Amino acid sequence: MNNKGVFEIEGVVTENLPNTMFRVKMTSDTPPDLKDKIVLCHLSGRMRRHFVRLLPGDRVRCEMTPLDTSLGRIVYRLK
Repeated sequence: MNNKGVFEIEGVVTENLPNTMFRVKMTSDTPPDLKDKIVLCHLSGRMRRHFVRLLPGDRVRCEMTPLDTSLGRIVYRLK
């Protein structure tokens, strides 16, 4: 369920950081202004609650707002 003004994009985790923060590189199927951009993302509460682990190289789906495209929230790990 998306909030108004939030859009989802896919990317690949490149680096694990402390406090469930990750650097995610956006893939080429994203909008042109976000293509190959590296974004700082945090893990959503639902993924924390279910102990979903992420490693560098995992494909993920991130939510971002158009107001700040340098930050995002990881909501799903793709298979």
